[in-house]
Amino acid sequence: MAEVQLSALNKTFGAVEIIPQLTLTIPDGSFTVLVGPSGCGKSTLLRMIAGLETPTRGSIHIGGRDVTGSEPSQRGISMVFQSYALFPHMTVRQNIDFGLRLAKVPALERDARVAKAADILHLQPLLDRKPAALSGGQRQRVAIGRSIVRNPEVFLFDEPLSNLDAALRTQMRVELAELHERLAATMVYVTHDQVEAMTLADQIVVMNAGRIEQVGSPEELYQHPQTIFVATFIGSPKMNLLTGLIAEERGATTYGIRPEHLSLTEEGGWAAQVKFTEYLGNETILYLTSELGDLTMRINGNRRFGAGDAVRIVPDSVHEHLFDNEGRRIGLGRRLR
Repeated sequence: MAEVQLSALNKTFGAVEIIPQLTLTIPDGSFTVLVGPSGCGKSTLLRMIAGLETPTRGSIHIGGRDVTGSEPSQRGISMVFQSYALFPHMTVRQNIDFGLRLAKVPALERDARVAKAADILHLQPLLDRKPAALSGGQRQRVAIGRSIVRNPEVFLFDEPLSNLDAALRTQMRVELAELHERLAATMVYVTHDQVEAMTLADQIVVMNAGRIEQVGSPEELYQHPQTIFVATFIGSPKMNLLTGLIAEERGATTYGIRPEHLSLTEEGGWAAQVKFTEYLGNETILYLTSELGDLTMRINGNRRFGAGDAVRIVPDSVHEHLFDNEGRRIGLGRRLR
């Protein structure tokens, strides 16, 4: 395990600046997720930590060692890619211990490391199979096993679940969380999927255009987003944002309220009309047009509404969010009269 310290890191490709300047601490033993839209620089940042890209400026320390100019093999890291990159002619056992054989690790030690990784990842019955006989989730576990046997200080994951279907992604999220708990290792995970970020991380780094928008726990980012970007990126359906009088009377430029913090009322509140309804079994999502603008609302249970139905809604003032004209958080709103 090791802390990762990125200091004033900058990356340019020719005249294009991908990461202007970035400073970040990834705590020892944490599961840190780098999240953001495509092109935000998260994969480039991960590749710089791995040594696959060279920073234009700045430094990278892993476990207190300056590894800015070090080769990937000298950094004490192991990386799991989006592609499983398994050798099709090799068995699971041979795929997992391939790097150890290249490093001339003695056979008895190789066998012990493979057995331990296979036990952790539930691969023991599959060790003599070849990749063609494995499911997508099993192949991903083999790729992770290949990382575990190297005993790295830091595990790096570059969108490892993006090739899996929805059910397998859910299963693998659970398995990755269990793996982190069992190994107590430092893990850095890149994804554009905010659900993965919220369910796996103890620290989330939200990136936008090569810059860090906010760093914090899933709860902090969801309950106290510091910018409009974070407010709308974290949470599904995304936060409702309104401008005009409702924001101005609270001294803000933009007023935000999450869909679950709106409720139906018989009197008062805001008048709205139903545009579309999603019935999801345990909850219903209403897409509304209102006197203040378009809104999304989440309510518990299977409630039936038709397009054009008139409703009245009221926000929970405890959960209001206010942002200034630069899109930065300025505090909570006053209670509605």
